[in-house]
Amino acid sequence: MGEGRVFLTAGRPRAEGGASLHVLALEAATGRVLWDREVFAGPGIEAQPLHRKNSPASPTPLLADGRVYVHFGHHGSACLDREGRILWRNNELRYDPVHGNGGSPVLAGDLLISHADGAKDPFVIALDRKTGAVRWRTARTVRPKQTFSFATPLLVGEGAAAQLISPASGAVAALDPRDGRELWHVRYGGGFSVVPRPVAGHGLVFVATGYARADLLAIRLGGSGDVTDTHVAWRTTKGAPLTPSLVLDGDELYGVSDMGVATCWDARTGTVHWQEKLEGGYSASPLLADGRIYFQNENGLGTVLAVGREFRRLATNPLGERTLASYAVTGRALLIRTESRLYRIETR
Repeated sequence: MGEGRVFLTAGRPRAEGGASLHVLALEAATGRVLWDREVFAGPGIEAQPLHRKNSPASPTPLLADGRVYVHFGHHGSACLDREGRILWRNNELRYDPVHGNGGSPVLAGDLLISHADGAKDPFVIALDRKTGAVRWRTARTVRPKQTFSFATPLLVGEGAAAQLISPASGAVAALDPRDGRELWHVRYGGGFSVVPRPVAGHGLVFVATGYARADLLAIRLGGSGDVTDTHVAWRTTKGAPLTPSLVLDGDELYGVSDMGVATCWDARTGTVHWQEKLEGGYSASPLLADGRIYFQNENGLGTVLAVGREFRRLATNPLGERTLASYAVTGRALLIRTESRLYRIETR
């Protein structure tokens, strides 16, 4: 979202083979398409997703300083202006993502940082926001048996104290976003295909560890090197998500497992305040807004809960269409992307 516009990415099959990757700008008030720009195309781009929940254009665009930054994983990254003019492209960072691309990039100062956790030799990469040139590239220091993951990094702190929290298979690391140098890491065993983005608060970072068994770790920020044995404040498996990210509101940490078990934990201790089953399965991350938490299941059913240490269901809203993407917000409106549509929903 930005100045009355909504930016989306899409992948489309080409008659001559492969797919083309596009960026679209829509008018936020009406949904009218303002422009549609092809960014990458060719027979080497998958026309079909490699996983039933994936597409060639799963990562989320970023908007900053009048520029739109888009990321298509191993197919490349690009920067466009608000009118759809391509300012730069970089498609030189090839790797095997196993199930397609998933993780979105993050902006850190003058850098665009993303994960490249493929089938082998996983790394983290930073591009110059102005030119798209590679500024640094850091190899993963922990190498589990299965290296592929799809997580989005989280930037915490500012200036010299900034840390890039970077989950991957087998471990989560904190990097110095300025040069990619690893500051510390926590090992979590066999977790791979990691998807959820971390959240941070109270001097802790909360990380969900991925398949085949989901763990949720609360890790104290700081330290140096391998801090697995010293910095894990609490850890649990019950209710931990494999795919949806977590949300933090004050002392309460909320999440929903892929099977639809919603949980409210005490963020400082891991104590469970409540745990309830919601309808359906979940891939989209919950949204915290205006004292409510919005959950969207894979069958299109939205469930609204009140924040707090007691479970209170406020509303349910069926869309009747498959929904895997997480919410976006503009003003008091929710934007929800389903299998074939983009919805704007709000009260008047």
